[in-house]
Amino acid sequence: MESKTKNLKTRSQIAQMTARAFPETTLADHENAIQELKDGWFNAGYLIQLADGREVVLKIAPPAGAEVMQYEKDIMTTEVHTMRLVKANPRIPVPEIHFYDPSHEVCDSSYFFMEKITGDTLEHLKGHLPAETWTELEQQTGQVVREINTFQGTYFGYEGNEKLRAATWKDAFLKIFEAVLEDAEKKDVQFDFSYQEIRDTLHRHLPALEDITSPCLVHWDGWNPNFFARDDKIIGIIDFERALWAEPLMEAQFRPFFGEGITQQMRGYGKTEFTFAEEQRMHLYSLHLGLVMHVECHYRHYDTDDIFNFSRTFIADTMQWLKEH
Repeated sequence: MESKTKNLKTRSQIAQMTARAFPETTLADHENAIQELKDGWFNAGYLIQLADGREVVLKIAPPAGAEVMQYEKDIMTTEVHTMRLVKANPRIPVPEIHFYDPSHEVCDSSYFFMEKITGDTLEHLKGHLPAETWTELEQQTGQVVREINTFQGTYFGYEGNEKLRAATWKDAFLKIFEAVLEDAEKKDVQFDFSYQEIRDTLHRHLPALEDITSPCLVHWDGWNPNFFARDDKIIGIIDFERALWAEPLMEAQFRPFFGEGITQQMRGYGKTEFTFAEEQRMHLYSLHLGLVMHVECHYRHYDTDDIFNFSRTFIADTMQWLKEH
């Protein structure tokens, strides 16, 4: 499943980017020196082999003219800034950023080179490990996310889009939520609920967000494909481009995709009991995620309907809870 926003490059273009990032060496001179990484759906990614024997990962943002959602504005800047920020905490296994170039001088988009993680993603490992090892890894993901959430911000919202920021979490989330609906209206997206019904449901539960007064760094995209493990240890987490200053309960570890009830991720995080207001907020965050997933389909033009169909069901289930409570 590939996104139309990917900014794929030729060997000569990648050679120019490599030369700028690593002037002490060159791109390796063989046909396998550049290998496209196809797991990502937004940015283009490559495994690059250098002439001095090193392997690094190159990530290229979508081209300037690519149509993206509002919250995706300038998200590579967010990713680089956030990865460098959390690198200060040794308990967060984030790869090193070797070089970042937002100049658009040798590439029509921003790009960066980062350290290659020598492990496999949890998505690939799932179903191939002993149950006790898998449980331990799931708990470790919760521990890593908890460490990310220890970073404190000065505002709520996105670094890459000043329009999606506010001094309070309620105001910021309202802007973020409305931006998704605006992106949907732009594409004439039809949900199984009217736009007004979705907005009314949001506003009925908005007071629950008033409890949140301290902006915390939230990864938001901490799914199994973005965690790397080796043996029985989490050794890497990537894809910080959608990070924002928000409430920790917005993290993927508190969405129901990992299973019903109390999950190993929650146990690892250290959060297994929830007040009614917290449950309200978690369902609002689930509704937001479902809407994002659904609207993304109209911007990325996936070649299957898997995400489209899943998001419809997820939105329906979440709306049902919010209407009943």
